[in-house]
Amino acid sequence: MAIQGAFIVLAADIEFVSKHLDESRRVLDEACTSAEFMSAVISISATISSAMRAGHRLFIAGNGGSASDAQHIAGEFLSRLNYDRAPLPAIALTTDSSVMTAIGNDYGYEHLFERQILGLARSNDVFIGISTSGRSPNVLRALAAGHELGMTTIGFTGRSAPAMSEHCNLMLCAPSNSTPQIQQIHIVAAHAICGLVESSLFPRDL
Repeated sequence: MAIQGAFIVLAADIEFVSKHLDESRRVLDEACTSAEFMSAVISISATISSAMRAGHRLFIAGNGGSASDAQHIAGEFLSRLNYDRAPLPAIALTTDSSVMTAIGNDYGYEHLFERQILGLARSNDVFIGISTSGRSPNVLRALAAGHELGMTTIGFTGRSAPAMSEHCNLMLCAPSNSTPQIQQIHIVAAHAICGLVESSLFPRDL
């Protein structure tokens, strides 16, 4: 036990944080050395770049922490990631409280993203559905609806998600079954994807 500022630092707390950081590093290292994961990041980037170059849009949705990730990713596209450039059309389906509560109340929570996809999206748009378990009913229904609509559907999930892969053209599978670790990998990958799209659509002379 040690005193740091006004807090008592316990050995058990240090061990907890150390284990968490070690596991985060292990999962990130596994992703970095996975040819499949690297290929998924590059393929997803190329798909989004191609769609946006042709005037199509990116939609993103998830629940809880994945809802925050959807909004984070949309913000990187609409604002900027690495440098100034024109905004890119990305829409998080997790932000309109009136729409979300209306659909949830009238049709049920499992239809939350599906109805937004059916009402807002068009063929050849892109949809990223984020579910760390790969089993979120509202994300699966939205992916199925987008696939039927002719969108390119992309799943962000963990190590294994057979139910999700059924409705996806592309999958980004974090090499973990732990929700916190999966979410960390998702946002790291999303930054790489946005960076590749940004440099593809707005190349700069180095």
